[in-house]
Amino acid sequence: MTRAPAIIFLCAVTACSDMSEQQKQRSYSPLVGPAQTPPGAVTFLYSEPTPPPLTLALIERGQQRFRIFCTPCHSELGNGQGMIVQRGFPEPPSYTSARLLKAPTRHFVDVIAQGHGAMYSYAARVPPADRWAITAYIRALQKSQNASAEDLAAAQAEVAP
Repeated sequence: MTRAPAIIFLCAVTACSDMSEQQKQRSYSPLVGPAQTPPGAVTFLYSEPTPPPLTLALIERGQQRFRIFCTPCHSELGNGQGMIVQRGFPEPPSYTSARLLKAPTRHFVDVIAQGHGAMYSYAARVPPADRWAITAYIRALQKSQNASAEDLAAAQAEVAP
């Protein structure tokens, strides 16, 4: 019976590996491995679902989420003059800028998920379905800011019986 504790001890010792010999990336050392990403770098290994059908409910949900998450920097108008900016934070671009008017819809979803410039990622705060809703509202906001009299007349004609 005196051999049992010794055998258990021997098995436990040999099962453990030396932690100092594991593969790891040390600070300021050349990058190794297949990913070749620096330590602490975040890689996005997910894809956003396809956009949902555009409905009034989706735009209303997007407006609600936009007011919660986006207006502190982008403002209610989307012009980049939110309260945080008025207190010294860098100004985000206006949604009515020529670049963002031409940007693909997917661009807004990706920026919400991954961040851009001074904007950090909202992936942990805004679920994918709400990213599409916010994007739908941003597109509606862009159209409302750049609507012409002809656009308004056409929209009224569609609504009128």
